[in-house]
Amino acid sequence: MSDISALAMREAYGRALADYGAVNTRVVALDADTSSSTLSNFFEKRFPDRFFNFGIAEPCMIDAAVGFALGGMIPFANAFAALISLRALEQVRTCVCYARTNVKIAASYAGVSDFKDGPTHHAITDIAIMRSLPEMTVIVPADSNEAAAFVPLIAEYDGPVYLRLNRAATTAVSQPGENLRIGKGIMRRPGRGITIVACGSMVGRSLKAAELVRQDGLDVGVLELHTIKPIDKEIIIRAAQQTGAMVSAEEHTVIGCLGSAVAEVLGESFPVPLVRVGIHDAFARTGPDPDAVMDACGMGVADIVKACRAVFGQKRL
Repeated sequence: MSDISALAMREAYGRALADYGAVNTRVVALDADTSSSTLSNFFEKRFPDRFFNFGIAEPCMIDAAVGFALGGMIPFANAFAALISLRALEQVRTCVCYARTNVKIAASYAGVSDFKDGPTHHAITDIAIMRSLPEMTVIVPADSNEAAAFVPLIAEYDGPVYLRLNRAATTAVSQPGENLRIGKGIMRRPGRGITIVACGSMVGRSLKAAELVRQDGLDVGVLELHTIKPIDKEIIIRAAQQTGAMVSAEEHTVIGCLGSAVAEVLGESFPVPLVRVGIHDAFARTGPDPDAVMDACGMGVADIVKACRAVFGQKRL
């Protein structure tokens, strides 16, 4: 696979879905009148007979996806993350998760990547919502290479999946052809003093922060958890044992997402100090670009650096 890290994450996903559609004829794509934004239109152009537009009706789209799954197809339901996680929640809970149908939800424009449309279109609670649903697998790629690579993996995975996609490109952290495994974290940078646990766009920012903190003499590791559920407990516990202090970083509210999942693991198995970086019980606002919004809402590289310095002072090991 070629390096597509410069592409917007949604484009990398759209192209990968179309490419995989040529390999697996059971794949169908559904959209809620946003195909030119989610870029599921790459699939539409190549396979118009396997593409279905439901208009601005996310609940109906999910119900139809369930029908396709029960008929032996592999449906990818595409929509904005903020809308599909809220407007179609009842259908996702009851018809997808409770019935454990093989539906793949591709949630685009996640986090604050839809910067210009404001709080109604920011998806800052979607992971917490989807993570709370029994049977749902939640995956958050860190860059465009991962977004594309996860398409065949989740298509071939048996069960409901929520794939969270950013609107734009993020800092490249992976290489083409990496061995991604659902439910298994990746230590992007080893360290002995602190571990930053990050997902999505915050992985690249965490790697930058680790370099800056190194100037303070702190050896900081960066652990990527692309799968929020099922969480990789073993790698979290191992990192906690090695470093004795952790920082979580997520493009999401800190309530119920990655930081909460990490805290649950630590609390049950190996308690160490944890500082969470993300949105703290507030709505994000509009801005000139996603980076500006993230920086203004406490998700900047400087915020991760500050958290590392704070948690190091709380270390017990």
